[in-house]
Amino acid sequence: MSTHEPPADRDGSPAPTGADSLSRSAVVSAAVPAAAPGGGAGADAGPTSRDAAEDVPAAEDAPESEGVPEREDEPGRAGTPEDEDAAEDEEPGHSRSRDLLLLVGICLLALLLVNAFVARPFSVPSGSMEDTLHPGDRLIANQLAYAFGGHPQRGDVVVFDGTGSFLPESDEPAGFWDGLSSLGRDLGLVPAGNTVYVKRVIGVGGDRVTSTGPGGRITVNGVPIDESSYLAPGDQSSSVAFDVVVPTGKLWVMGDHRSASRDSRDHLGEPGGGFVPESRVIGRADWVVYPFSRWTGLDRPAAFAATAGTGGHGDQR
Repeated sequence: MSTHEPPADRDGSPAPTGADSLSRSAVVSAAVPAAAPGGGAGADAGPTSRDAAEDVPAAEDAPESEGVPEREDEPGRAGTPEDEDAAEDEEPGHSRSRDLLLLVGICLLALLLVNAFVARPFSVPSGSMEDTLHPGDRLIANQLAYAFGGHPQRGDVVVFDGTGSFLPESDEPAGFWDGLSSLGRDLGLVPAGNTVYVKRVIGVGGDRVTSTGPGGRITVNGVPIDESSYLAPGDQSSSVAFDVVVPTGKLWVMGDHRSASRDSRDHLGEPGGGFVPESRVIGRADWVVYPFSRWTGLDRPAAFAATAGTGGHGDQR
């Protein structure tokens, strides 16, 4: 509601009274002069019509009447209900709250998109990757590491879904709730569950990976691998012998704590042969972010550089 006082006359003077009122009346009646026979007393009674017209301003010069409505662009105009509603909508408190809610919504949407397509957090469930990863470590899987035609490389630590390789495929068709849970996991809103594993890639499609058992080194395409930089203290490369050729589009993976890891070696006789499809890889584990005392990057060990040029898609980028 407007707090302005009602507008006053423009010259600030009170409305004319008394003789001035008679003069205004004379202006109206001046057009028809009264005729007095013989120029009698009527001619001498008061000022003539010409004199009255000279004493009063012309109609176009008279002050505006109080009854004339003000123009909309005048500052003294009283506010309308629409103006008051618009003013309330623009109150600083309401505007700040709306901006804050919009900012929070944008941040949440950005976080969901990052979790789904860029970087996804995981918790390490067991000690199969000690001493590289400890139980309870929080790591970040880089989901863009193998995007746009890239492949996992020998020595990479990868997070993957073991369904179809380490675990059998479900015979039951996926229902609505299964699809919803899968979407929640992709967005990082639901825990990954017990089908997700983290292991180190030892062989890629086309590689021949062998082990002579206790006391021997693992070889990739005939090249012995020095694994001392990442194996758990006291562990050997493998307590069982094997000789496999990794199919195209598959991976041979093993844990760094070999004596406590169920990996590709333990699934040799199963339908998947222990090989993990590349399509099941969620991302490359690039960083340990929690606890803060263990904050570190997970680099590819230099030992695998010796296998460059020996075949397989490990030589591709």
